[in-house]
Amino acid sequence: MWVEPEIRDSVVKYVNWLSDKSGIPVNRMLSYIGLCKVKYYKWVKSAGTVNRHNGKLPKTHWLTPDEIKAIEEFAKCHYTESDYFLRDGYRRVAYKMLDLNIAAVHPSSVYRILKKAELLNKWNTNKTNLKGTGFKQPDSPHRHWHTDIKYLNFNGTFLFLISVLDGYSRYVLL
Repeated sequence: MWVEPEIRDSVVKYVNWLSDKSGIPVNRMLSYIGLCKVKYYKWVKSAGTVNRHNGKLPKTHWLTPDEIKAIEEFAKCHYTESDYFLRDGYRRVAYKMLDLNIAAVHPSSVYRILKKAELLNKWNTNKTNLKGTGFKQPDSPHRHWHTDIKYLNFNGTFLFLISVLDGYSRYVLL
């Protein structure tokens, strides 16, 4: 329930005045008039101030639309797919813009803006998934080695046993 600041302050003042005159505690008075204690004490705390809405207020650290546009234009104009800097990533773009006095923006903000504008380099587009195809057995010795680490109890002392196995013959090499 939203109430004008003048009405809110007058209710707080009236409840305090009535409680003083009648000797009835404020909490009991609030139950008589049907006002929640939490709301009343919030009103007491904010007495004399204007109501503030819950909408997002622009913060001083938020990027302006001009800064966002400058970042996108810089990436479009100066960094192409074949260019070294864009392949290195958004961090280099952020620091290069800082060096050229275009925008002083955190690299994570540059990443977010370039991702939204679909300007990031897709470096791993060839996805080969071998999951579920099984292990391909090597056709001769020393083509594929495996490592194995085992935790052993030897005479009351715990030790690590690290072994290297040949994938073809299953022979322990080391």
